[in-house]
Amino acid sequence: MAWLYLIIAGLCEMLGVTFMNWAIHRRTWPLWTAMIVGYGLSFGFLDLALQTLPMGTAYAVWTGIGAAGGVLTGMLFFGESKNWRKLLWVGVILVAVMGLKIIS
Repeated sequence: MAWLYLIIAGLCEMLGVTFMNWAIHRRTWPLWTAMIVGYGLSFGFLDLALQTLPMGTAYAVWTGIGAAGGVLTGMLFFGESKNWRKLLWVGVILVAVMGLKIIS
């Protein structure tokens, strides 16, 4: 169950950064509120995961999901470059996250 909490925490981290980008550009309270909720849920689920998983592993997976998701979200929704090298390194991050899961 802890790994599910950790994945949800990473996805909420992704939502938080996505809403942050929208909020910075549009300056509306609903977007700022959504950002705060996204980060709040992210930390809440990370807390649940940390009750079982080692801190180093959980933090690396959480940030990996957030970082990879942030890059992909930027490419899909914010017109950031879709460079094959970016996708390669996002793939490396995701493989490293899976590796941490396998050895844990």
